[in-house]
Amino acid sequence: MADKTYHRPPETILDVHAILKALAHERPVFHSEADFQHAFAWLVHETVPDHQIRLEYKPLPDERLYVDLWISTMRLAIELKYRTRKLAVTHAGEHFGLRQQGAQDIGRYDFLKEVQRLERLCCGPADAGYAILLTNEHLYWNPSRHPGNVDEAFHLHHGRNLSGTLAWSPRASTGTTQSREAPINLDNTYDLAWHEYS
Repeated sequence: MADKTYHRPPETILDVHAILKALAHERPVFHSEADFQHAFAWLVHETVPDHQIRLEYKPLPDERLYVDLWISTMRLAIELKYRTRKLAVTHAGEHFGLRQQGAQDIGRYDFLKEVQRLERLCCGPADAGYAILLTNEHLYWNPSRHPGNVDEAFHLHHGRNLSGTLAWSPRASTGTTQSREAPINLDNTYDLAWHEYS
């Protein structure tokens, strides 16, 4: 799981690491991204019951830009991504059949696109943002053994420092970059950190 903070809010407002740790005890695995988002949002609601929490919220009324989780009373935006490798497991009598999603290059791009969007929101309606990627696919948190990949700029391995303009290699096929041609532009610098979830 990768957890990045943008304009980190005081931990007394919302301790995302503590929420994820508690969630891991209750739900070590999820059926889907929507399942993860719902469980996370419910635990946040239980943790800070006096705050207004919304799913799939549109913080900019005139734009089709949605965030997975919005806490208006904290002006906090949270993006939650769940990328899976094939796995069949039973927990507490419930069966989970995770599918092989593959396409890590696209998954990396899409995650960083969320980071870019959070930066934009932090210049407007949001005071802070979190981007969280939960995955059982080691190709996200481990460095590539093959330097020069077409998505090398988007790699998310532990300890990597991300900043500036991130773009596909000129060798990337149009099939890979379709609808994702635009480079990712980050205003801030981020040190990626992965933590064991379950």
